[in-house]
Amino acid sequence: MTAKSLLTALLPLVSDLSRELPEGERYRRLLEAMRALLPCDAAALLRLDGEWLVPLAVDGLSTDTLGRRFKVSEHPRFEALLASPGPTRFAADSDLPDPYDGLVDGLDDHLEVHDCMGCPLFIDERPWGLLTLDALDPERFEPIELDALQAFASLAAATVNAAERIERLNNRVEDEHQRAEVYRQASGQQTREMIGQSKAHKRLVEEINLVGGSDLTVLITGETGVGKELVAQAIHAASPRADKPIISLNCAALPDTLVESELFGHVRGAFTGAMNDRRGKFELANGGTLFLDEVGELSLTVQAKLLRVLQSGQLQRLGSDKEHQVDVRLIAATNRDLAEEVRSGRYRADFYHRLSVYPLLVPALRDRSRDVLLLSGYFLEQNRSRMGLNSLRLNADAQAALLAYDWPGNVRELEHLIGRSALKALGSCKERPKILSLSAADLDLPNASAETAEVQPAAAMMDAVTGDLREATERYQRQLIGACLERHHHNWASAARELGLDRANLGRMAKRLGMK
Repeated sequence: MTAKSLLTALLPLVSDLSRELPEGERYRRLLEAMRALLPCDAAALLRLDGEWLVPLAVDGLSTDTLGRRFKVSEHPRFEALLASPGPTRFAADSDLPDPYDGLVDGLDDHLEVHDCMGCPLFIDERPWGLLTLDALDPERFEPIELDALQAFASLAAATVNAAERIERLNNRVEDEHQRAEVYRQASGQQTREMIGQSKAHKRLVEEINLVGGSDLTVLITGETGVGKELVAQAIHAASPRADKPIISLNCAALPDTLVESELFGHVRGAFTGAMNDRRGKFELANGGTLFLDEVGELSLTVQAKLLRVLQSGQLQRLGSDKEHQVDVRLIAATNRDLAEEVRSGRYRADFYHRLSVYPLLVPALRDRSRDVLLLSGYFLEQNRSRMGLNSLRLNADAQAALLAYDWPGNVRELEHLIGRSALKALGSCKERPKILSLSAADLDLPNASAETAEVQPAAAMMDAVTGDLREATERYQRQLIGACLERHHHNWASAARELGLDRANLGRMAKRLGMK
């Protein structure tokens, strides 16, 4: 490693420090420069978030790695890297399990990483995360390369610092964070993350950030299992009320009389079993946010009483004439078409309009393209930890099956599928494996064999292509578009999003191919 080659690799990053780049692009260029300086089979940048390491960018690792969350205490190599003040290289015969075993991109064989080194990144003298490099060949790295990695890590830390300032990721002071954490723990909420990189997901995040800064009432709509509660929590976290509690109530889980008690509270003797005065969800959420899930299940009577509170900010506990003033931001969610419910007389029009000041549609999983793989990685890592495995991964045919499936149950269905499939696959092993790979057969998705055939490898497709090049290309385009339309029930807009095309361009292409 010469000083000239080191300078050549670092100069573009120095230039990037003064440029405003998207966070993802900045981190991608960082890893690209590192692999040019220190050639390897895989590289990753991970941020330390409490006791977890969160991948921000990977190069040479499977897509689902970005969705994984590595608990430091369960990965000895990560622990060793974070405990060191500088770069660390592990011996090729180290008996410490490597968290990337089986995750090298494009390899279905159970190949293990044989040479590994990494370096902690420090921001303001505090550990921020890790840079890691891995190779499949033993003794790939040399001791001299540790010095180059240390030099690179210093500039990488400056890059990360610049990105965090530009994106304002550290714009809250510590005491605000601590207060929010106290409220979160008191309300029993678990901090969860919205994972995705698709255009549909990014548009949703943009809308969350837009409406989060306001005090508007939000009506979240979407199919069952898309994560409406997670969206509500994200809106609250992006609001000026983030240091106050967010209180949730599932309106479908209680009968009318108990819904009123839960919402407005009651006084002693208000009904049989009311032994003491009790505050309702509105009072508990005072100053913060109230999230009403399954709001389409509320009766007309409860809707009328809620409308009064939303209009005046005043409520009465059941059995009491005393008025209580509350300051609450309301977020509601439903999988029903409330506009149709209003037209049929099952829902109050005035209450519906009060709820839908800012309607927000959460996209279905089938409309989020390859986000299914990132979410799979998140659930795979959760199950790997619970099952005590070194590595839990997806084969190529399993990834193809996940991408081809329609996901009527959305993210919740995916979560359950990964957990069920991992448990069944482990149960079928005669001996406990070091690396457990899930195949399409393990997933057992409906029509998986037929659907994955549509996503066959390019080489196999080429074997079936003969004759004129233009004719073969158009035949393949018709097959690809036709299969995509079938998956999306001939919804052209959804098919265009998956294919990465503009809706109008897809229409023109289909017309040219004789499909319209």
